[in-house]
Amino acid sequence: MPKKLYVVKLTEEEGDQLRRMVSTGRHAARKVLHAHILLKADISEGGEGWTDGQIVTAFGVGRRTVERIRERFVEEGLEAALTRKEQKRRRAHKIDGEAEAYLVATACGKAPEGRQRWTLQLLADRLVELKYVETISLETVRQSLKKTNLSLG
Repeated sequence: MPKKLYVVKLTEEEGDQLRRMVSTGRHAARKVLHAHILLKADISEGGEGWTDGQIVTAFGVGRRTVERIRERFVEEGLEAALTRKEQKRRRAHKIDGEAEAYLVATACGKAPEGRQRWTLQLLADRLVELKYVETISLETVRQSLKKTNLSLG
């Protein structure tokens, strides 16, 4: 089955908006790149009508990136083509600010009786014991402590 071709035809207003965006330099680099790609792919009267191959060579992006931007413009509109797609599989953080604050305070405090220092396992067990979380992995504890540049040794 042949691939569907998505043709970019910008209105005059859309073209002006994109040209302003690329000339001001007050937008995220990804957004400016997408604007450049749409301007080059535009086949309307004022557009340049470049092929995907020309765009790939000029901007150093992958062919699939150009295809995706064209597709999103045609299917979802200009704003969708310029902005990053929302990630669907992103998970919520297991540990919130309060639990993280307790974790750091505990790790900085005196070690439990019979121990010289806190271990990741002891810290994880303490968070579960005090019902800050139902379960927590040692890696989550490690990453939370790493963000604070805290050394247990």
